[in-house]
Amino acid sequence: MSLSKLILYTFFLFGLMQCHTSKGVNSVPFFLSFDKTKIAFTDEGKGTPVILIHGFISNGSSWNNTVLKTELLAAGYRVIVPDLRGNGLSDRPQEGEAYQNDAEVKDLVALADHLRLKKYIAIGYSRGSIVLAKLLTQETRISKAVIGGMGFDFTNLNWDRRIAFADAFSGRAELTPMTEGAVNYAKSINADLKVLGLLQDYQPVTSPEELRSIQVETLIICGDEDLDNGSPEELQTYLLNSQLVIVKGDHNNTYKQANFSEAVLRFLPNS
Repeated sequence: MSLSKLILYTFFLFGLMQCHTSKGVNSVPFFLSFDKTKIAFTDEGKGTPVILIHGFISNGSSWNNTVLKTELLAAGYRVIVPDLRGNGLSDRPQEGEAYQNDAEVKDLVALADHLRLKKYIAIGYSRGSIVLAKLLTQETRISKAVIGGMGFDFTNLNWDRRIAFADAFSGRAELTPMTEGAVNYAKSINADLKVLGLLQDYQPVTSPEELRSIQVETLIICGDEDLDNGSPEELQTYLLNSQLVIVKGDHNNTYKQANFSEAVLRFLPNS
């Protein structure tokens, strides 16, 4: 082989290696985000891409046994599920700077870039919906969005519930009836309490004015026993291109149920 052909062949092999996603623990793929933080994710199926965004004290595997994920794949969607930074198999930086300035939102934009998505659907639940709301103010590739398990209160920079959980997980305050169960659960699964505190300290905030600017068609869906995060009806008044569905269920279980999946799939386009 001539020297020139050898050089071309070497560049070709290098290009192929660059195109592949790296594999991490248990062969779960990951990529390096904007600040070199490792973000793990799964990518299953073909068709219209759907990114599922998990909640607090959780990770992407929380979607695995849900009716929604099963039915999305069966309906021909491509389902992409990241572990947000600080969770699951993704890196867990210990410094506050790693979570500031909407870092999780930037990770989701970087994930879409990494996978070369031109358009995608985004579905969040609980804290995942809080991250998604901010993403909707910055990302132009989202064709439809679902905000699940969330009312209006996250739009308040000084939301007392967020501050209470931030203080509890960071050890800055004694546990209260509101925070004790969450902290004890996090301890029971060996979650990183410091990271959970940082996630609350630097949780994205989307103001009411920013919500009004969102033009993406959005489904707001909550359980009828899920009111701890404010009013979903009030949230709908600020998301001008939205519809609201209330289903039977509480905060911890609604996203797993068939009625949640049915409402979401009815809202989505055919894959």
